[in-house]
Amino acid sequence: MKSRKYLKVYRQFLHTSLASELEYKTNILIDFITAILSLIGSIFLLSIFFQNDGGIGDWKFEEALIIQGIYTILNGITNTWFNPNLTEIVKHVREGTLDFVLLKPIDSQFFISLKKINPSGFLEIMLGFFLLIYCIKINQINLNLGFLTLCLITIICSISILYSLWFFISTTTIWFVKTWNATEVLRSFLYIGRFPLNSFSFSLRIFFSVFIPIAFLTTIPSEVFLGLSQLWKIFVEIIVAIVFLITSRKFWSFALKFYTSASS
Repeated sequence: MKSRKYLKVYRQFLHTSLASELEYKTNILIDFITAILSLIGSIFLLSIFFQNDGGIGDWKFEEALIIQGIYTILNGITNTWFNPNLTEIVKHVREGTLDFVLLKPIDSQFFISLKKINPSGFLEIMLGFFLLIYCIKINQINLNLGFLTLCLITIICSISILYSLWFFISTTTIWFVKTWNATEVLRSFLYIGRFPLNSFSFSLRIFFSVFIPIAFLTTIPSEVFLGLSQLWKIFVEIIVAIVFLITSRKFWSFALKFYTSASS
């Protein structure tokens, strides 16, 4: 029953956001063209890395395109949900409107994370899926239920880790109002996810696997698509995603203890 209630609330969020964004239909066309040009630019940049010897580590250009496809999907999800919502936490804290969020008969993290959507991000998600379908064809990947299940699990884990990273930074607004620079730093690190992990030195690979888990976002799901990922890596990604989600939830509850409402 509770899940049905939240589903109904989210449908209202979705309807309101779409109605608001569709008032400016030209913007959707411009965003679609921008997403296409951005994807073309990213593929061109990726091709430069493979220009000399045709490969980086064990990755060929056709295989690395899978990483670009997954990155495009994750970036589309970021632009659709994470960026429009989590950056609003700063506004809520600064203007004191977080009081009204906390007083609503609904989970505050759910409300903060999903209230708004940016429909232009859907276009980027679609482009990412189209690129993945193309990559499956050119890499002659055999589709079966087990393969699709593992791919779906790893992508969901990547989304969970990405959300948690964004939410961690946004939650620090409770103490530090200006977190824009921190989110830009995170975006800069996430750009690295467009390239195979093997294209970096050993020390950077450790850094992007342990401290900022870029490897779990794109490289491991791409290895699953190619049938190269070991089972233990998939289990590690699942554990990392669960830990990140639980920790982000607890961190939000902890941060709220230090929130000074507008009325106090």
